[in-house]
Amino acid sequence: MTDAPRRPQKGLPMEGIVATWYARQTARDIEEFRRAARRIAAHLNSGARVLEIAPGPGYLTIELARLTSGSVTGVDISRSFVRIAEKNARNAGVHVTFEIGDAADLPFPDEQFDFVVCHAAFKNFSRPLIALNEMHHVLKRGGTALIIDLRKDFSPQAVRDYVRGRGIFDAFIVRTIFNTVLKKRAYTKESMTRLVAQSRFGQGEIRLDPIGFELWLHK
Repeated sequence: MTDAPRRPQKGLPMEGIVATWYARQTARDIEEFRRAARRIAAHLNSGARVLEIAPGPGYLTIELARLTSGSVTGVDISRSFVRIAEKNARNAGVHVTFEIGDAADLPFPDEQFDFVVCHAAFKNFSRPLIALNEMHHVLKRGGTALIIDLRKDFSPQAVRDYVRGRGIFDAFIVRTIFNTVLKKRAYTKESMTRLVAQSRFGQGEIRLDPIGFELWLHK
């Protein structure tokens, strides 16, 4: 893995109908987003400032805004996702600031946030080490970052469970994407540990589940 200059994300841009399809699919995972939001909220003090990197349609960001008295911001490279997320936040009746930006060049000064989260997007970053260091620089001293993503050695049964109830066509498409594109991009526990060791964080705690991992990082 290198950090030579290249496009911000791997694969096709998540714009237009691709972004709309993704938003529709991930809307079905709302309970997962709510569980993640509750885990994160347990680490937040009153008035905490939270940043989600690559929030996509904004479902996790919105759930966090429901649970915290502080401010919540989302930054995404996709203009389509920013528009979709802003609409979803308005419909949910919560205040979230969504901005356009690159995970490898975050548009914020040093030490702005108490908590940074990146959900289901880190594997798509073409400059992952720079992205990790960007998370570090926008975190306040004592702050926490959390990366939630797919593990390369995910359980086939976990994918079958994930697509259950989506309909034959959507289930087939999602399962195919998991087993080809996403599996190729995903990290193992060992490769993620090596990457973190090269970053300004130096170390972190990785927790595995059948389909993914949580990487907890502290500044």
